[in-house]
Amino acid sequence: MHARKTIITCAVTGNITRPDQHPGLPVTPAQIAQASLDAASAGAAAVHIHVRDPVTGRPSMQLAHYAEVIERIREQNRDLIINLTTGPGGRFVPRDDDPKLAAPGTTLMAPERRVEHIVALRPDICSLDLNTMNSGDEIVVNTPKNVTRMAAAIRAAGVKPELEIFDSGDLHLARDLIASGVLEGPGLWSLVTGVKYGFSASPETLLYARSLLPDGAVWGAFGIGRYEFPMVAQSWLAGGHVRVGLEDNLYLSKGVLAQSNAALVERARDIVISLGGSIACARDAREILQLKMG
Repeated sequence: MHARKTIITCAVTGNITRPDQHPGLPVTPAQIAQASLDAASAGAAAVHIHVRDPVTGRPSMQLAHYAEVIERIREQNRDLIINLTTGPGGRFVPRDDDPKLAAPGTTLMAPERRVEHIVALRPDICSLDLNTMNSGDEIVVNTPKNVTRMAAAIRAAGVKPELEIFDSGDLHLARDLIASGVLEGPGLWSLVTGVKYGFSASPETLLYARSLLPDGAVWGAFGIGRYEFPMVAQSWLAGGHVRVGLEDNLYLSKGVLAQSNAALVERARDIVISLGGSIACARDAREILQLKMG
C-alpha cells in the first residue's frame, strides 16, 4: 500500500505577525513571492498569501501587491497552488464609551470589498473564514449573510474556497451553507487550532472536529505558535493535510527563531515522512483538490 500523499501549505506572512518579531518576515511583494518559491522548493504544494504595505510592513489589501506577488511566483513556478486570504476586513473594535460604535483598529467593510482581489485575480484557492469570535479585546465578525455574499462572489470567479474553521459552530454554519447551496460540498476545510477562545490544539478536539465534516471532505489542520509542529503530526495521524509558516509560528524550537518559511516547511516534511507519510508535489495536490493543472 502506498503512503497517502500529504499536502503541505505554507502561510508565509499573515497579517498579525510583525516585522519586529522576526527579521526575515517577508513584507514586500518580491519578498513574499520569493518566500513562496523557497517554500515550494522545500516541499510546500500550496502557499497561503496575505500582502503588506512595503514601506510600513502593516497589513494591506492593495490589489497591485497581490497581482505582483502572483506574477512573480508564476514567472518561476506554474504549478504551485496559490491561496489568497479574504480574512482582512472582518474585525470590529468597540469604543469604550459607546460599544456600538467602532474604535480605531476596526476594519469592517462590505463583503464584496473583501473579495475584490479574488474576483480580479482568480487564484486557485482563497480562504473563507466562518468565524465570529473574540480576538484579544476585539471581535472578528463573519455573519451568515456576509459569508453568503462573499461565497457568491468567490463562486462566480471560479475559485475554490478553503473553509477556515475556528470552532464547532463555524463548522455547523458551513454545513448549513452547503445544504442550502451557497457552498459546494463536500468542501475543502482547514481546522484552525490553538487560537485563544477557539478550537484547542488537542487530539480530542481534532478528532471531534473531523467527526463533524461531511463525507468526502478534503481537510487539513494547523496549530498556532508552539502548537504548530505537534498539530502537523496530529493532523497527519488523523488523515489530514498540514500547514506551517511564519503567519502561524516563528520558532523551530523554544526560543529558536526559524530562519525562514522554508525551514518550517522542511521540519513539517520531516515529521510527515518520519511518520511514514509522503509529500504531495503541487501537481499531486492539484489532483487531490480537483484544480486545473498550472
